[in-house]
Amino acid sequence: MANKNLNAAKTAKKDEFYTQLTDIERELQHYWPHFRDKVVLCNCDDPYESNFFKYFALRFNQLGLKKLICTCYNGSPVQGNELLLHFEGFDSEPTKIAYKVEITEVRDLNGDGAVDLSDVRYLLQNDKNVLSILKTGDFRDPECIELLKQADIVVTNPPFSLFREYIGQLMEYGKKFLIIGNMNALHYKEVFPLIIDNSIWLGVNNGSKSYGKPDGAIQTMGNTGWFTNLDHNKRHEELDLVCRYSAEEYPVYENYDAIEVSKIADIPYDYDGAMGVPTTFLDKYNPEQFEIIGLAEGELGKELGLRPFNRELKKLNKSLRDGQVFYLKNGIPQKPYSRILIRNKHPKKL
Repeated sequence: MANKNLNAAKTAKKDEFYTQLTDIERELQHYWPHFRDKVVLCNCDDPYESNFFKYFALRFNQLGLKKLICTCYNGSPVQGNELLLHFEGFDSEPTKIAYKVEITEVRDLNGDGAVDLSDVRYLLQNDKNVLSILKTGDFRDPECIELLKQADIVVTNPPFSLFREYIGQLMEYGKKFLIIGNMNALHYKEVFPLIIDNSIWLGVNNGSKSYGKPDGAIQTMGNTGWFTNLDHNKRHEELDLVCRYSAEEYPVYENYDAIEVSKIADIPYDYDGAMGVPTTFLDKYNPEQFEIIGLAEGELGKELGLRPFNRELKKLNKSLRDGQVFYLKNGIPQKPYSRILIRNKHPKKL
């Protein structure tokens, strides 16, 4: 049991990345109308460190929130330099204790004429109803699930290693959400079908971001993005297509009836069949303009009916894998990196 707990703690620390306030501000500005009179849950967020808590606490009145709930899991390695609070019974911040913070009102409590972080600090220090202890703070714990049931919208940076389970829980309870995840999660068999069904989609600002770590260091991660089921304007922007289809320029896959399109900018405006495009397409995806057929990768590719290759082709290209599309160039099989299969809903014949 001791080794199990130690390994869990190591995993937790590897998962502990603190989203920068500037990144939160850049993304959340696209969703403000969704938050009025809503209960917001940040269930992977210690208010001592979490910029999600800071963002919503400072904008509580501006957004018109009904309630803000933040929870911290037991054993969180946060440093506690943000609010510097002290609670009765603790000599210092209880970083090893799971707890929740519930805020239903943020006022100018110190009388300085403005609502700022000092008012939030004063509220947490003086209102005994705001802070309470949890058993574990784990989002899977029954008491945390009860908090989830209360929430209208969940906004947080969940542990990347538990992303499948985390997003599965959100879908199970029918919650609206805006969360950060590794873009590799798009390839998960538990996630991509949700993309196809338009149950979830990418947010506005995806790509390289800098995250804080428990030791105070900053780590840049280039493969992260926002996952959400809150609508935003970018999702309805039509992709401008300027290329015309020609059989010479667009190879046909050998194991699926679709053409290869190596760049998003090369999607032809006049082709009405299936096309394989890079996964970066999802950042431009407009469901009114395109249909997503599936992901040509692994088990999901096999479910699409991609025909297996023979041993002779494998000898020519050892990187070939079942469940992935490929085409021939000068008789040699070419396997493009991860492809999404799409169809233009309204091809133009000019």
